[in-house]
Amino acid sequence: MNDTYGDKVLIVEGKSDKKKVKSILKEPIEIICTNGTISMTKLEELIDSLEDKEVYILVDADDAGEKLRKQLKREFPQAEHIYIDRMYREVATAPVYHLATVLLGANIDVHSEFLEMG
Repeated sequence: MNDTYGDKVLIVEGKSDKKKVKSILKEPIEIICTNGTISMTKLEELIDSLEDKEVYILVDADDAGEKLRKQLKREFPQAEHIYIDRMYREVATAPVYHLATVLLGANIDVHSEFLEMG
């Protein structure tokens, strides 16, 4: 694990989600991409490596995202789930001000200019 990150980890589905969220974040958070699906082997590695971290889960508001969220909920019962409005469906296409608002609601520090865009 990289020590330049704090004790927070954000799990997202894809690279475009990661890129968009990363630009909004003000604090150093490790962002992990599942690339839509995650194997049991990869999941077990994640569980071990994230044992003492604050885990946040931000996935798309579609069937694939909900399926992944259920799987992650089982494996990370202590994780905090961040939800985007269903009308946006995908994290990558949600407006930055909406993402900034939901991240801030989970006590994740964001650049204030994104909050002012709404």
